[in-house]
Amino acid sequence: MTDIAERTDTASHRATIAPATLTYQNGLGNELETEALPGTLPLGQNSPQKVAHGLVSELISGTTFTAPRAVNRRSYSFRIRPSASHGTFERIDNGNLLTPPFDLPPSPNSTAWGSVSSMTPNGDFVDSLATLCGNGSPESQSGMAVHVYSTNRSMVDRVFSDADGELMIVPQTGRLRVFTELGKLDIGMGEIAVVPRGLKFRVELLDDSAQGFVFENFGLPMRLPELGLLGTNALANVNDFEIPVAAFEDEERPVQMVHKYAGNLWSAPLDHSPLDVVAWRGNLYPYKYNLDRFVPIGPTAVDHPDPSVFALLSSPSDPILGPNFDVMALTPRWLVAEGTFRPPGYHRNCVVEFSVFIDGDFAGKELGAGSSILNNNWTPHGPGTQLWEMGREAPALPMKIDTQKILLIESRFPMQTTQFAETGLAKVAHAKQWDGFTKRFEPGAPVVGRFDDGV
Repeated sequence: MTDIAERTDTASHRATIAPATLTYQNGLGNELETEALPGTLPLGQNSPQKVAHGLVSELISGTTFTAPRAVNRRSYSFRIRPSASHGTFERIDNGNLLTPPFDLPPSPNSTAWGSVSSMTPNGDFVDSLATLCGNGSPESQSGMAVHVYSTNRSMVDRVFSDADGELMIVPQTGRLRVFTELGKLDIGMGEIAVVPRGLKFRVELLDDSAQGFVFENFGLPMRLPELGLLGTNALANVNDFEIPVAAFEDEERPVQMVHKYAGNLWSAPLDHSPLDVVAWRGNLYPYKYNLDRFVPIGPTAVDHPDPSVFALLSSPSDPILGPNFDVMALTPRWLVAEGTFRPPGYHRNCVVEFSVFIDGDFAGKELGAGSSILNNNWTPHGPGTQLWEMGREAPALPMKIDTQKILLIESRFPMQTTQFAETGLAKVAHAKQWDGFTKRFEPGAPVVGRFDDGV
């Protein structure tokens, strides 16, 4: 697939950029190829003696060379200059972008934060990153971290790469253009974008400001979960993931490369833009997904399903103890179960749950769009007392949840919070929702079962 490269005027990045319709390829996990100049991709090989247009061939490996074919991730890029053309890296201040382990120990308390939209925008995407919580470490190549961003400036003469983990960007307010080495992605509220580990990119604003979340995965690259007995069509379909076409800039100007490595930020000077890949082929690439395209599965008779039926993406770890980093999408759906308490019931899980409320109606008036909740392993949680009372009495009629968009993140490792999580984002007294529970224990009351009329 071809796409004529867009030359970019540096001055246009100093504010918001003019939105334009981008072209995408489809199919997560597929082998794809794209060229911004026709005739760039070599036939029958990846490293010809001379690449077309005077380019160089460079391999980007996301997994070990001998990984099984089904999970092997690599792409060949055909670029103007090799990535090795950069100055010496030097340490720079990490700011509020931290990497676990942190100073504070994991807490068994349920913790909730108010909307990220309440944060004052300040700086570009990288400058504004602040860490809420995390587990594991890049050195162990396990675990994850949760960051927030609040930006009012496009990245100018600056790119970012993260050697520690792949990044999932979740906008809450404002639209972003993520210009990567392998092409451009435009995302807004209700969409996600995933940038592979180590890939260079720049974030540009399509609106005056933007806030949202960034999830950093230190473990195995995310993949689509197996469907098992569901068959071939359900949840997130392969063709609904959008992958960029090649787009490059040939710009000779000073550019700062900010590189996250082993938990610290490093900076190296460039005399050119490294977003100069004219063509590429392979199955390692950035991608985006619109949550409205998720195909939810639910009960058609009784009881509430486990959240695993909402699995969108998975970074596996242990099949018994839990995932390294799983993403569940709760999107508009019908509730039709009869004789059933339909809200999620009270539960304690062996995994961490981190929930992001993106849009729609939520359980509990104290939480709104852009808010989030952390429940560590074995922390009991579930419906607030008021919701519990409503759920007990609600008629079992078919009901549609029209607008809800929630991302539920699960990880097997206990989550630590940061000092920023204590003071930088307003906390919500989430646990108060469980006050005032009414005991109804009656040993002599009649037994009520699935097919009884009472509740």
